[in-house]
Amino acid sequence: MKYVFYVLGIFILTLGISFTIQSDLGTSPFDALLVGLSINVGLTVGSWEVIIALLLIGCNSFLKKQRPEILGLLTAFITGISIDMWLFLLHNLITPELWYSKVVCFGIGLVVIGLGTATYLHTNFAPIPVDRLTLIIQELTRTNIFFSRTFIYLVFLIMAMISNGPIGIGTLLTVCLGGLILNYFMPYTKKVLDPILTHSSTTPNYDKDENHKI
Repeated sequence: MKYVFYVLGIFILTLGISFTIQSDLGTSPFDALLVGLSINVGLTVGSWEVIIALLLIGCNSFLKKQRPEILGLLTAFITGISIDMWLFLLHNLITPELWYSKVVCFGIGLVVIGLGTATYLHTNFAPIPVDRLTLIIQELTRTNIFFSRTFIYLVFLIMAMISNGPIGIGTLLTVCLGGLILNYFMPYTKKVLDPILTHSSTTPNYDKDENHKI
């Protein structure tokens, strides 16, 4: 059951990312970097997701002083494919032109990103390298998700500016609200998913015990 929520969380997350890209108001600094590289260098946004993930896996390994988390590359690969899939599906379906429709589109995307990230992170299975970096910085600085997420966003904001990524008011809102929204959803996903994940992990053992008794 853990893997179901893991994949579901990534699908929700990437749907939110696609909404923010389609809003044309600016994306998160990390996604702005991916889009900027895609436009100016080539390859798809999802492909750059995987490439940057490789670099971040090495960075995370250095900070934690442990072997690289290769499973994080699996998550980045699924994320990259999902982003490209959602962008392909939403390209002609959602193209807001009026400012208020763009704001609504971006707002939906921002909330959905927070929900998707909180959902898949709670499964504690192969986080996306940038999200693992968020958790590592939170641990090293002994602060909360909001601080570590905002710090990372600021770093990627500088990189996105260098790569001429889609930076706008939406980017600023993501920097200010992204960590806050994630911090808001984390306890709720824990409350909802813990009973389900606990039940799914104990049920096989229970069935095995029953069969043994018979």
